[in-house]
Parts: sequence; C-alpha cells; structure tokens
Amino acid sequence: MEPRMYPPASHATARQRRALAPETQAAFDAFSRQAFAEGALSAKMKQIIAVAVAHVTQCPYCIKGHTKAARKAGASREELMEAIWVAAEMRAGGAYAHAALAIDVFDAEVPPIEGGAAD
Repeated sequence: MEPRMYPPASHATARQRRALAPETQAAFDAFSRQAFAEGALSAKMKQIIAVAVAHVTQCPYCIKGHTKAARKAGASREELMEAIWVAAEMRAGGAYAHAALAIDVFDAEVPPIEGGAAD
C-alpha cells in the first residue's frame, strides 16, 4: 500500500469528531450550511470560491469535497481552473507585496548582534 500524507476521509473519523465535540460540530455544520446557501452569490459560485480558497489553504479534504460540490452545482472544469489561477495569483501577489517588509527591515540601520541575528 502506498504511504499517504493524509488519512482518507471516513465516516468513522467524522463520527469520532462529532462525539468529541458535539455542540461545536453542530454549530459548525449550521454555519457551513448558511455560508453555502443561495444568497447574493449562487451556491455554484460559492463552491467555485471554496475550491479556489481550498487551494490557497492547501486542504486536500476541502479541495476534494468542494470540487465535488461545485461539479454537482453545475461548475465546469474551466470555471474551477480559472478560479484556481485567480487564487494562485492572489497568493503570489501577497508574497510579492510583503517583500516591502523585507526591504524596509533590511535597509533599516540595525547594528548586528554578535553571535546571533538582530530582531
């Protein structure tokens, strides 16, 4: 059997999570239902957004679950891929934008600390 980084999702694991924190799980389930309900954004659009966000948060369970839900809601492969590219650009853009912090700190006159790094 091939080693896995993440255990497969299972009903047994879901039951165990629910048993360990039933009130919190029930609240999360209600929150999730409300967040993905039809509203100003369609359920399809919300699932497309969820697929894109799942790629940024790097949650394999979320990627699989929301991809299935997006497909069921009518999303196309092209819509999902376009959303994933938007998410990738936003993630890359965030890293690029934060370069200003490194440049600012590097250019500040901070005396070196002997035997260690400066704060």
